[in-house]
Amino acid sequence: MKAVYIERTGGVDVLHYGDVPAPESGAGQAKVKVAASGVNFIDTYHRSGLYKLPLPAVLGSEGAGTVEAVSDGDSEFKPGDRVAWAMSRGSYAEYAAVPLKFLVKIPDGLEFRDAAAAMLQGMTAHYLTHSTFPLDKGQTALIHAAAGGTGRLIVQMAKILGARVIATAGSSDKAEVAREAGADKVIIYTEQDFVEETKRLTHGAGVDVVYDSVGQATFAKSLDCLRPRGMMVSFGNASGVVPPIEPLTLSQKGSLFLTRPSLAHYIATREELDWRARDVFRWIREKKLVLRVEHTYMLADAAQAHRDLEGRKTTGKLILLT
Repeated sequence: MKAVYIERTGGVDVLHYGDVPAPESGAGQAKVKVAASGVNFIDTYHRSGLYKLPLPAVLGSEGAGTVEAVSDGDSEFKPGDRVAWAMSRGSYAEYAAVPLKFLVKIPDGLEFRDAAAAMLQGMTAHYLTHSTFPLDKGQTALIHAAAGGTGRLIVQMAKILGARVIATAGSSDKAEVAREAGADKVIIYTEQDFVEETKRLTHGAGVDVVYDSVGQATFAKSLDCLRPRGMMVSFGNASGVVPPIEPLTLSQKGSLFLTRPSLAHYIATREELDWRARDVFRWIREKKLVLRVEHTYMLADAAQAHRDLEGRKTTGKLILLT
């Protein structure tokens, strides 16, 4: 089968498109014919070596397709089922062996492309807004990279929950994308100091929570945007890894809470996985959640997708089609 894989870590040049053996479904797995694969920053972390993998490795942590075979005859999944998944690597390929515990069925009326686009980023936005810091009506969230794939979904879910959203974006075009997603106020951080603006917009009080996927470039200043006992949610490293922080700093800035969550720990049970996927799929069908698929690429063009993502040239989701 055709796949995109790496034999060593590094830049985009280490990505190979070529033939590899097709996987078979082992114990507790399903063999899935992949129709669409989501492109995410975690894929670039795997490629660069920031997140270690045994090599060689097929990349891709999110996909959608059709079940071809199931190892467990008692499974709820059967050949022919349309399914989607996240947090199982190997979706940059024509076939993937996916653990049954990560699979969810795609509801009628939802395309493979949209299901693949919604799984990792949609469930990430769900756990951040519903579990890590459960937003409530009247609370205020600062959301960085609000025009990105995950950022837009966090904005929309925050508004579903009745929260006020202050968003940051790097250009006027991206600011408009954030406004269309529902942001109440947008700070263009290349033109304004986002700490000063956040303080002004909250009358000096600070926000209840910061959702930050940017990392190194925004982390330290984001702490200054929080109200006393507010929560800093650092869930990505788009600009680089956050340096170590002294716990005393959190006390000095207002007895702040800091967490570095991962989706894997928020879909660890079938109940949580189904809850998050069900909500995301339902909101898409009800048009409460609007996906923005920025661009689709053929599988062979995965390297260009990585260039575009890391170059911050995109404002939505990137999808590989097989």
